[in-house]
Amino acid sequence: MIYQFEKPEEKKLISGHLHMGGCNPAGECINVNSSYFVRKGKPWIPIMGEFHFSRYNREDWSRELCKMKAGGITVVSTYLFWIYHEETEGEFNFDGDNDIRAFVLACKEIDLDVILRIGPWVHGECRNGGFPDWLLDKQYELRTNDPLYMAQVRRWYKRIEEEVRGLFYKDGGNIVAIQFENELVDHAEHLAALKELALSCGMEAPIYTVTGWNSAVGAEIPVDEVIPVFGGYCEAPWEDHIRQLEPSPHYFFLPMRNDSAIGADLTLKESSGGWHLPYERYPFATCELGGGIQVSHHRRPIVDPMDIYAIALVKLGVGNNLPGYYMYHGGTNKLGKKSTLQESKATGYANDYPILSYDFQAALSEYGEVRDQYRLLNLLHLFLQDFQEEFAPLGAVQAVNRPAREDTVSLRYGMRTDGRSGYVFINHYQRLSVLADIEEVVIDTGNVVFPSFDVKGKISFFLPFMMKIGNSGLTLEYATAQPVCRMDHTYFFVEIPGISAVYHFTDGRRIHMTAGREAVLLEADIRVVTLSWEDAKYLRRLEKNGNKTLYLGNGCDLYMYNGQILNVEEGKYTCYEWNGETFCPFTTGSEKAEVEVTIREVDEPPFEPVYGEELRIGSQRVVKWKEIVVKGSQGFVSIEEDYDVAQIYAEGRLLADNFNYGRPWRVPAKLLAGRKCYLVMSERKDDFYREF
Repeated sequence: MIYQFEKPEEKKLISGHLHMGGCNPAGECINVNSSYFVRKGKPWIPIMGEFHFSRYNREDWSRELCKMKAGGITVVSTYLFWIYHEETEGEFNFDGDNDIRAFVLACKEIDLDVILRIGPWVHGECRNGGFPDWLLDKQYELRTNDPLYMAQVRRWYKRIEEEVRGLFYKDGGNIVAIQFENELVDHAEHLAALKELALSCGMEAPIYTVTGWNSAVGAEIPVDEVIPVFGGYCEAPWEDHIRQLEPSPHYFFLPMRNDSAIGADLTLKESSGGWHLPYERYPFATCELGGGIQVSHHRRPIVDPMDIYAIALVKLGVGNNLPGYYMYHGGTNKLGKKSTLQESKATGYANDYPILSYDFQAALSEYGEVRDQYRLLNLLHLFLQDFQEEFAPLGAVQAVNRPAREDTVSLRYGMRTDGRSGYVFINHYQRLSVLADIEEVVIDTGNVVFPSFDVKGKISFFLPFMMKIGNSGLTLEYATAQPVCRMDHTYFFVEIPGISAVYHFTDGRRIHMTAGREAVLLEADIRVVTLSWEDAKYLRRLEKNGNKTLYLGNGCDLYMYNGQILNVEEGKYTCYEWNGETFCPFTTGSEKAEVEVTIREVDEPPFEPVYGEELRIGSQRVVKWKEIVVKGSQGFVSIEEDYDVAQIYAEGRLLADNFNYGRPWRVPAKLLAGRKCYLVMSERKDDFYREF
């Protein structure tokens, strides 16, 4: 069957209308037009990953940031939770794990930009949405322009500015954007006042953002003062029922930015006064593409890596020019002096979340382990880094044949194009659904017709057409392989599972390539490498001695830290470095050190658990105890018991907790080694949504 597209709309590019943009002392400027971001005069696609510095140990920040960079992240977004920094009124704490200045400098050291999400209300599954308890006791209305409230916000903003002074882009620093509030979707005047307040406190950045979602008409925002940012999750643990959700529209190529399902427990569904967000004035930017999903006590989904990759790919296909993931790296909530700092029904919110764990099933886990979506997403990130100048201006075009939400047999496809060249996107994946195989697919872009191929299995991919190769005038008419990146004059593609890699050039040449690690010479010094899907997942671009090159982890995830190439997984691996013509083997890592773990029954509870209420959420449950003895500090302890909620204590202090969602609970051995630890677990009942 032939699949075609609607006629591309001619959309006027609007520039200079947004009240933002700025330059650093070197004269390098960041600006925004109605379609994309611009840096140093060229189209720029920031790749943003959320990582909460205060939910991680300071001594591990740099290592984890290096992993994020190796995964293709170029901008780190982070919340400042007011309650973390001023739990007691008048007593600020920006020391240790709360040191935002040290975190921004750690990002700068490894060449990562930063977006500060300064609230004052931020949510993030934090107690009171990040508001200190004492603020809730005040006799004025919060999240409004009440002068008394705004005076408190001024004091908070000013304190943040004092910590990060000199680190903004205008000063030569790496803070390139600020987000005001979060999920405040119908108070444009207040958002405008927050921006004015931040500027008066000295917080000036090239880009300002706010939440864009609400009802279908979008959040009410101060027009042209801020950029609305959007999101899309594979699940909704905040829903108040325990049924399987309807098929998500995020797996279809729909021209929608808004997702009114995000935060449905907190946001409104309709706006008043005839408001309609003028989407055409802003680039499509996201801040909450789910890098995973949190589990709540009553909803415990299991994230499949394709859940994440497919949404990210679809959003690129419909025009996203700032992929931003929440969370990209998990973390651990702190315990306050007076209370826990997590969101729960006891704090007046709709959901119960773990006291400590904020793992989020993210691309990088609570403890820094790699999940497979990290590898898949990097295929997109490598491409965007290398082809952003050509890709960002491309407009999104809808398919002629658009399947309905319940349709599992029709092809889901879209396109981004300038009218001549571009990319065709295909998604053959729907969370918790089985899509029918589709045979003899022929894509007609309007000026290029692809050869027939079959679309089978759980795959999502994109294909180039009329793609310039090098500077010699060589043009790739089409390829049935996905472009990944380029190094000098070598172009790297990945073979899509089930589809033969064919390259057809406008000069008539047609080359069929089998996946491997060797380059095929096209002409002069122009080469093409077609990697297998499995190899490509472990492809990393790392900087060694000031030079960037490509590395293939042979079943391990490589990253650069303190000038050394390391592997995330423990063990010794033979990996490969690109030398300009081929991949050459080298060895990394060391022999895996075994950890000795003994878990034994305890006849009597050794003490009353400090946070026993977490073990009894929903009902009274039978509780059992076990002692854990760990010898060796490397590796992980894997807990595969059947339970509802589990906690680990040492010396009576809560070290870790977890809601059972059907996957082994992995806890770092170094957290438990040499300590007298107890595992306490509550009885699992059939009173929550689960996928195991």
